[in-house]
Amino acid sequence: MTLRTALAAGAIAAATLVAAGCGGGSDGGSVTADGSSTVGPYVTAAAESFRDENGADVTVGISGTGGGFERFCRGETDISNASRPIDEDEVAICKENGVEYVELQVANDALTVVVSSANDWATCLTVDELNAIWKPGSTASSWSQVRASFPDEPLELFGPGTDSGTFDYFTEVINGDGGASRTDYQASEDDNVLVQGVKGTEGGMGYFGFSYYEENQAELKALEIDGGSGCVAPSVEAAQGGEYVPLARPLFVYASTEALGRSEVESFLRYMLEHETEIAERAQFVPLNQAQIDENLAKLDDVT
Repeated sequence: MTLRTALAAGAIAAATLVAAGCGGGSDGGSVTADGSSTVGPYVTAAAESFRDENGADVTVGISGTGGGFERFCRGETDISNASRPIDEDEVAICKENGVEYVELQVANDALTVVVSSANDWATCLTVDELNAIWKPGSTASSWSQVRASFPDEPLELFGPGTDSGTFDYFTEVINGDGGASRTDYQASEDDNVLVQGVKGTEGGMGYFGFSYYEENQAELKALEIDGGSGCVAPSVEAAQGGEYVPLARPLFVYASTEALGRSEVESFLRYMLEHETEIAERAQFVPLNQAQIDENLAKLDDVT
């Protein structure tokens, strides 16, 4: 079973994936995380390795970036996984509830626009074309409305729900306003649902994190994106090199300073950063470069 499949099964059964050994708790303590379905597989991969080496249980939920911050700012979780930075309203709620935190970048991402592998007409779209498809009030319902040379094939859209940090990031950079989007598309906080929708629809289009595309690339096609300097395909190299614009983005975890007073939480975050490259590669994420790793370890040192 893949990490993505395990996450989907956990979400259906109990809305969480528990990275814990059989037989209950351990002497290593426990850590609770919730939030982004994009970041969830990375934290899960880290949790599994950490459990094997340190004996701590780490529970990873996938309620979406917004849902994760709601729980985190109420003091219900130790770690909030996020595919966008915390916003002003969430900062205010955390402050009101006395929840202080540190933001750590744990990976990079190349947010990927995908179509069915049966789509043999679209290879690259411009940001303007994506905007014409996804902007509020858009009535584009056929590929021929996107570009005259495309066939008159029904355009069916699949995308994250409004609690998703991926939704916030995509709408910000494509539509110019975070949260501004047409609403007549099939939405889900579970990226696996989006994968299934696109690959089962010849004229389908969707967007989600690069790792979900990599795992399903035999049945999906990733579109190149022209951000103004020519068409660029999503890849590790393009995301790290700053060429994949505007859809390359950082991925985060937020840890409460109170939780960091517990050795298992600090140890887990330190383990995650010190083993970042191998975790990212195992879970099919774009790794941080060494300067980014060092910067985030220094931030962790400052608060611990």
